[in-house]
Amino acid sequence: MIFDTHAHYHYEAFDGDRDNLLAVLPENGILRIVNASSSVSSNETTLQLAEQWPFVYAAFGVHPSNTAELAEENFKRIKELTDHPKCVAVGEIGLDYYYDEPSRDLQKKWFAAQIQLAKEKGKPVIIHSRDAAQDTYDLMKAEHAGDCGGVVHCFSYSKEMARLYVRMGFYIGVGGVVTFKNARVLKEVVEDIPLEYIVLETDCPYLAPVPFRGKRNSSLNLPFVVEQIAQIKGITVQEVEEIIWRNALRLYRFSDIGIDS
Repeated sequence: MIFDTHAHYHYEAFDGDRDNLLAVLPENGILRIVNASSSVSSNETTLQLAEQWPFVYAAFGVHPSNTAELAEENFKRIKELTDHPKCVAVGEIGLDYYYDEPSRDLQKKWFAAQIQLAKEKGKPVIIHSRDAAQDTYDLMKAEHAGDCGGVVHCFSYSKEMARLYVRMGFYIGVGGVVTFKNARVLKEVVEDIPLEYIVLETDCPYLAPVPFRGKRNSSLNLPFVVEQIAQIKGITVQEVEEIIWRNALRLYRFSDIGIDS
C-alpha cells in the first residue's frame, strides 16, 4: 500500500491522459493521493479531482511563488474550501527565494496567514521551502506551526535542519530526488531521522526517480523511492511501505475525520 502525500495532477502535463492514469493507480498499489494546490485557480481544479476520484484528497492553499495572486477575496474562498470533507491539509505554502519575485515580505505575509488558517481549521500544513531554510523555520516557530503540524515537502536541507522539524512534530517528505546519484544530503537525512517521520511523495509531474529522471513523474514511480529508502535504512521494502503508510495516515489525520485506515 502506497500513499502519495503530495501530487499535482491538476497540472497541464496530465491533460492528455489524466483520467486513464488515475484509473490504474489503485490496481498498482497507489491507494491514496493528496493533490496539493499551488495557485488560486488550482484550488478549484484540485476540488474537482477530489470530488471525482474516491482515493484522491485535497490540500488547498497558494504556493509562495504565486502569492502575488492572493487577495482577501480569494483567500476567503480558500477558507471555505478547507471546510470541504475531502480537504486534509492547507498547502502547499511556504517561502521560495529562488526568484526575486514575489517579494519576501509578501511571501511571509501569506505564509503566516495560511499557517493561521490551518490552525483555525485544525488542519496540517504542507510546507514548501526553497533557498529559504532559516526564514522558513523562524517563521514557523514564530507562528507556532507545531500546533497544527504537517510535512516539509520535497525536503532539501541538512539532517540538522530535519531534526529541528522532527522535534517540531513535522514529517519529512521524500520523493524521487533520493534516488539521484548526487543526492548525498537527502540520503543522509533519510539515514539519520526515524523512519516514523518520513512520508512518500512524488511532486508529480516533477522529480521522477531514477531510472525515469527527466521524464514526467507519476505515483506509479513511488516503488523506486521505497526501494531506495529500504536500502538506506537496511530494512525490507515491505517494512518501509507499512511504516510510511501509517505515517501518512497520521500526518493527514485520517482516523480523526472518519476515514477507514
